[in-house]
Order: sequence, then structure tokens, then C-alpha cells
Amino acid sequence: MIVQKRILNTGRAVMRQSKRMRSPGGWLSEYSWEDRCKRQRRASHSSERENKPRGQHHHYRTYEGHYLETKSLNRRPDCREWRGREAGMERAGCGEGGQERDRNWHHYSKSSGCSGRSRRSSHGRCRGRHHSPTDHRSGSRSHRRNRSRSFEDDEEGHLIYHSGHMLRARYEIVCTLGEGAFGKVVECIDLSKGGARVALKIIKNLERYREAAMSEVEVLEQVNSLDCHQQYCCVRMLDWFDYHGHICIVFELLGLSTFDFLKENGFQPFPVDQIRHMAYQIFRAVHFLHQNKLTHTDLKPENILFVDSDYHIKYNPKMKQDERTLKSTDVKVVDFGNATYDHEHHTSVVSTRHYRAPEVILELGWDQSCDVWSLGCILVEYYLGLTLFQTHDSKEHLVMMERVLGPIPSHLLQKTRKRHYIRHERLDWDEHSSSGRYVRKHYKPLKQYMSSKGVEHEQLFDLINKMLAYDIAQRITLEEALWHPFFDTLRKGKK
Repeated sequence: MIVQKRILNTGRAVMRQSKRMRSPGGWLSEYSWEDRCKRQRRASHSSERENKPRGQHHHYRTYEGHYLETKSLNRRPDCREWRGREAGMERAGCGEGGQERDRNWHHYSKSSGCSGRSRRSSHGRCRGRHHSPTDHRSGSRSHRRNRSRSFEDDEEGHLIYHSGHMLRARYEIVCTLGEGAFGKVVECIDLSKGGARVALKIIKNLERYREAAMSEVEVLEQVNSLDCHQQYCCVRMLDWFDYHGHICIVFELLGLSTFDFLKENGFQPFPVDQIRHMAYQIFRAVHFLHQNKLTHTDLKPENILFVDSDYHIKYNPKMKQDERTLKSTDVKVVDFGNATYDHEHHTSVVSTRHYRAPEVILELGWDQSCDVWSLGCILVEYYLGLTLFQTHDSKEHLVMMERVLGPIPSHLLQKTRKRHYIRHERLDWDEHSSSGRYVRKHYKPLKQYMSSKGVEHEQLFDLINKMLAYDIAQRITLEEALWHPFFDTLRKGKK
């Protein structure tokens, strides 16, 4: 009886230990390899001021979670932007926005590091997979845990891995770069390429995510083959494989996303000359997709990455914060998981909320011009340092558009199936409600957002105005946009 009790107690202890091991907190605290990544990055900061603690902040559009790179936590937006985003969160609620952003989050960035935490606990039972016979022969309990974890998934389908984990005896995992609903992105050493660093996207071991990943692989193969000379700024897929049910896609390792750079730079806007260079590259990349019958459908600052996000830093005593200036504004477009061919079925809803075109919201049908609208919103965000349409409610979104761009044409409102948005051929909207007062207070006509009356500012806003036309028949195409006077200096420079 005493022996049986001891065996039972030992079994319970092992189970408790196993649950701790399998939970995110226990696993990370046990191995703390992400902490080692953080310490290495802290040591590399170039400015003494960079290491001084500053208050954390939450951006209206960030995901649940934390940034692995400590520099991302050390920035605070100005008070006006803070209040605006906090008010937006109170009005819209974080739940929907957090889910939407997490669902659409894809990074292949060297240091984007947005590691979203799951709403569900990971203390549930993990699915063991392909345990090695050596697990049973080893006398070391810790060794058994290490071995079994190499082929396990957590309850949400993520591959459980650790620093030093080898995939296909070729890719050695260094640390996590990011996480989303689709899976995780890790930085790896490619041992077959002399230790080159790559970004490896590990898709969840769930059927719907595998299917989406294979669709992305097909698009990437097509895009990369059509752009064999790398003339257009689309991310390169280097390899892909199936690792015990997880589709793994290998990409070139890039720098921060344009959103992450804005965030780490205290949401300070990009200079107009940098916006021009970035926009020209992005437009050429997306125009290349359009020429080949593809619509990206999920363009946003998170899906545009700098090739190298190194920067010069200088303290601004007036703003009381560091200012970062990029050494290079070369960018690439990423995330082709939602790219849709012209002949394929077009789902009714596409694009992340803040960059969603009015024809999508009104369910009028969409085509490649929805990408143009998204890019127009992105240019405004680069110019202002903050999102133009900060909402998670469709009707409020349309009202914000009207406040910035003028009334939505009546012929579009007449066609919509969203009849509950409409009353007497206008948006059914109470201007005296709390939401109505918010929109009236915080939104103004597009031209009033200009910080200067200089020629290049006028040209930029003329281009944005043409990109944000409600009617797709009136909206500028990217081919036309590339010949806009805003880009004249770039074309003359090339000549």
C-alpha cells in the first residue's frame, strides 16, 4: 500500500511538472532563450539614452502581446495621439480589433518581434508526435522532456520548439520573431548556406492553416518565378517543406516593418522624401501583382518591411525623445496568404479594417482597386504617423470617410445590400451621439492634415486624394499613380 501511494504521488508530480513544462510561461521560464535574445539586443543599443527606462504604451492597432526587442517597449506617443487612441479603444473595444489584427498578422522581420499571447490557456493536453526511442532509454528526465518536445504541438497547433532546435537538419532556430493566428515566425541559421540568417514561418498543424499556407506557397512560387531578376520589391521565398504536419516557409530575413519602425520611433511621421521613395517601390511591386492578375488584398504598414531598418539616432530636446532616421528606405511587400487571382472566387470581406475600401464595406464587389485604396491609407499613415481611420465599426468607418473625403456618392449607397446603414439615401448616423461627437471632433477634410503648403506636400495629397476616390471607376490605377508628378524627381534621377 505504501509503495502504491508513492507511485501515485510520483505520477501526480510528473503530471504537474509536465503541465508546467507545456505552458507558455513555464516553458519560457525553464529555457529562457527569448530572454537571452533580449539581453543580446540590449547590449547592442547604440545610444546610452536608449537604455533609460521609459513607460510602456499600447497602440490602438497593436496585438495582444509584447515585443521581444526591448527597443519596442521604450516609446511613448505624444499626448494628443495617446488620448485619441485610448478613446478609440474605449469606444470600439479591444476584442474585435485584437482578433482582427492577430488574424491578419504576418511578419518576416528580423526584429519585428510582436509575440501575441493566446487568450486560451496552454495548460491543456499536448499532442505527442513521433517520440524518439531514445526518450525511453534515457535515464535523464530533463533529456526526455527535451526530446519529446521536439515533436510536440501545443493545444492550438503551434509547434513546440526551443533555441537550437533543428529543422530538416538544416535550419537551426535562433529565436522567435513573431506570432499570429497562422503560426509563428522564427529566425534561423541556414547551415547549408554557410550560416546565412533566414526567417522561417511555421504554420500551425491545423488543416485550414495548412491549406492557406499551400495557397501562399503557390502564389510565392509564381511571383518569384515571374520576377526572377528581382526587379520588383516582393519578398523572396527561398524554400518550403512539411515538418511533421507544419508547413514551413523560408524567406529572406528583412528588417522591421514600416509599422514597427513608426512605433519604435514614437509614431513620428516619415519625411516626405522618404515617403516618396518607399511609395514608389511599393507601387511598382503591387502594380507588378496587378499586371499578373493578382490582388494582394491585405496591404498595411505591417506587411511592408524594410530591407534593412538600421538608423541614425539623435536626441530631440524639444520633443524630449530620440529621433531615428533610416539609413536606407528600401522596402519589400510581404504576406501573400490572402492574395487572390482575378479568376478566383472573391470573398465578400477582404483587407484589414483600417485599410478596407468602401466598396468592400458596402459589399458592392471589389477588384484590384481595393489595393489602391489601402495604399492611399498607408501613405496618410506614413505622413501623419498614425492611422487615418481608427475604428472597428463599419458604419462609423464610412462616416469617418465622409468627414475626410466628402459625401459618399448616392449611386453607391443605392446599390449596397447593407440597407441598415442607409436612411433617405444617406448614412443613418446620429451626429449628436458620443460616436458622432468623436468623429466630428477628431476628423477633418483631407487637405487640412497637410503640415506644409510646399509643392511636394501638395503633390502628395493630390495623389492620395485620387487614390481615395469612392468610385472605383474614378480611382487612380497604380500604373497612372507611378506617373504622378509626386514621383517626377525619382524618374528624373534615374534618367
